Amino acid sequence: MSVAAKDMGKEARRFVRGQHSGVLSTLSQRLEGYPFGSVAPFILDHSGCPVILISDIAEHTKNIAADPRVSLIVQPYSPDMQLAGRVTIIGQAQRLADKDTLGPRYLRFHPQAENYFAMHGFQFYRIEPVRVRYIGGFGRIHWVDPEAYRCASGPLALQESDIIAHMNQDHCDNLIAYCRHVHGVEATTATMLGIDPDGFDLGTDATVLRFAFAAPVNDAGAARQALAALAQTARGTCP
Repeated sequence: MSVAAKDMGKEARRFVRGQHSGVLSTLSQRLEGYPFGSVAPFILDHSGCPVILISDIAEHTKNIAADPRVSLIVQPYSPDMQLAGRVTIIGQAQRLADKDTLGPRYLRFHPQAENYFAMHGFQFYRIEPVRVRYIGGFGRIHWVDPEAYRCASGPLALQESDIIAHMNQDHCDNLIAYCRHVHGVEATTATMLGIDPDGFDLGTDATVLRFAFAAPVNDAGAARQALAALAQTARGTCP
C-alpha cells in the first residue's frame, strides 16, 4: 500500500471521527431494487467502523436482514454542501452479538438513546467497509480501500472507560483548557466522551468538540503522555 493511500485513508477516518450522524442507505425489500435512505446516528469503534443502533421493526433493519449491503454517507452541514467534505462508507452491516461492549460508548455520544438501548427490540449493527469514497473538498476525490481506512485496534479500546473516568474526575480543569487552546471555546464545563487512536471528544455546554492526536495512540500509557503534553501546552497559552 502506498504512502498516499494510507494518508487518504487516515484523513477519511479522521473526518468521520468528528461526526456522529449520517444517512444510511439500504436495498429496499418493499420496493425491490430501489435504495432506501434513513437518518442514522452512529459511533465509530476504535478501528473506524460505524456502529448503529436500530430497531428490529424498522424498515432499514428488514432491508439489512434480507441483504446486508449498505452505505453510510457522513457530511456536516455547510452553506455550500458541494464544497464541504464528505465520506461514503460502503460495506456490509453485521448484527453484533451483544450490546454491552459498545453500549457505554454509544450512550456517551447519544444519551437520548438510553430508552432505546434498554429495549430488547434494538440491536447494534457494525458496518464493515468494503470501499470508502472520500471527498475532501473541490477536486479532492478518492476511493479508499478498507485496509487504508481502518486502523489497528490495541488495548486502548478496553482501557477507554478507565481513562474517561480518570480525566472527568481528576482533570476537569485540563479539559476546559483544551477547549480554549484548540478550539477557542470558553467552556464552563467539559466532559470526556470518548478516546480512540486518532483523538478524543469532549462534551461542552453547547456542543461536542473533537481533538486530534498528532500521532496514533494505542494504549493508556501513550494516551497519558499525549494528554499531559496537550495540557502543558494549553496551560502555557492561558492568559
